[in-house]
Amino acid sequence: MIGAIIGDIAGSRFEWHNHRSKQFDLLASDCFFTDDSIMSLAVCDALLHCRPDYSNLSQQAVISMQTIGRPYPDCGYGGRFWNWMYSDHPRPYNSFGNGAAMRVSGCEYAGDSLEEVKKLSRAVTEVTHNHPEGLKGAEATAVAVYLARTGKSKDEIRRYITKNYYPVDFTLDDIRNIYQFNETCQDTVPQAMEAFFESTDFEDAIRNAVSIGGDSDTLAAITGSIAEAYYGVPDPIRAKAQQYLDDLLSGILEEFEHRYPPRAES
Repeated sequence: MIGAIIGDIAGSRFEWHNHRSKQFDLLASDCFFTDDSIMSLAVCDALLHCRPDYSNLSQQAVISMQTIGRPYPDCGYGGRFWNWMYSDHPRPYNSFGNGAAMRVSGCEYAGDSLEEVKKLSRAVTEVTHNHPEGLKGAEATAVAVYLARTGKSKDEIRRYITKNYYPVDFTLDDIRNIYQFNETCQDTVPQAMEAFFESTDFEDAIRNAVSIGGDSDTLAAITGSIAEAYYGVPDPIRAKAQQYLDDLLSGILEEFEHRYPPRAES
């Protein structure tokens, strides 16, 4: 779970000022958490407080997202999501934005099987991003994290994603100089996955994601969620990242990781 948050914080200062290199301070003084971390933790909160059979997960996701998200009006929400956040009658709005994929990583820890992970991903996604591409982006991310967490190799994960979701048939060097800011799932999730596929460890995965530019915080959050499940997170990076969170968000993270212990660094 912390992997998505670390990616978000590391990429935060580069979202509007892209840095197309792997050389940078990973967690600098001008980094900060954004809506990616807030909504990832809101999904965790929903998973913690819904019924044990997850039958009301969608309803709880709306409650958790609004309750946890409303105190942060300037954290980077997109326009339509901002309106949803502060609506008294929130309804899905057919979005295929990459916000669907950046917030879903908690589902892979709560789900006991690949099919259950897919079900949980859909339940927390369709309350806003009910466009087929939004649902697909979230599910692809959830599946990749689950496969990584359950011991599949990078080649096995790539094959599954390529067969069922996206053709990840490029390298980071192919796209680094031409990739542009994009807020859609279909042009963010494959790039984030390639950043993981080419990585050598958790930190390298985050650096890969930032180095291609684009929507840096969200790209790195998606990459970080997969990389954590595959490699684990080094304790010094984890400890430093947690210093950026406030008490509310830290409390949710602690409660979630108490129920679903994170993978130790391998």
